[in-house]
Amino acid sequence: MQLRFVGCGDAFGSGGRFNTCFHITGERVNFLIDCGASSLPALERQAIARDAIDLVLITHFHGDHFGGLPFLLLDAQFSRRSRPLVIAGPEGIEMRLTQLMEALFENSSRTRQPFDLSVVALKAEETRTFGAVNVTPFRVVHGESGGPFLAYRVEAEGRVIPYSGDTEWTDTLVPAARDADLFVAEAYCYDKVVKNHLNLKTLEAHLAEIKPKRLVLTHMSDDMLGRLDTLDYTTASDGMIVEL
Repeated sequence: MQLRFVGCGDAFGSGGRFNTCFHITGERVNFLIDCGASSLPALERQAIARDAIDLVLITHFHGDHFGGLPFLLLDAQFSRRSRPLVIAGPEGIEMRLTQLMEALFENSSRTRQPFDLSVVALKAEETRTFGAVNVTPFRVVHGESGGPFLAYRVEAEGRVIPYSGDTEWTDTLVPAARDADLFVAEAYCYDKVVKNHLNLKTLEAHLAEIKPKRLVLTHMSDDMLGRLDTLDYTTASDGMIVEL
């Protein structure tokens, strides 16, 4: 089983990185976590077959995590995808996806797809099962617009892979990520406090509670990218693969 960082950048593409999109594959799973605006070209560049993806989990409705879905769906339509696809995310996702499709490609939300598309709203702390993937969402804190905001505790093929999503520190990250095989966590800044975002020093202060077996930092601003050579933690880069 592996996780590939298709894109690990922030909303501003700091460091020339693609928007957030993680691809997780195993013997029985093939899914994405988030699909930011630049995700389709990133998937193309890394020669990832979109038709094999069964599930897309969306953490929130900001463009760098959600804005790539119309392009992914248009690609599926024109490639004559036949495999069913599930898109799951915070409550309101069906309406938000329709609005986004219409904003980018008029009438596209009413186009009949050649495959079965399911859009599923997830509720905080209610585990849902999608094939061999179990997903438990946790509420996090990332402002007012673009929510609800979720972190995910994903369990698949005997591995636990939580993702913080975009958030300032909140205690729900502890149960979301405790004893994870791989915790993917935002570290937007090193020690600077930026509202609605997590910095490394704050995260570091809580790692003894979380006790992840492995930690990878993502969604880093220029402040963090300028310090990569000095950090004691693994940091994501576009195309990086982590074996699980």
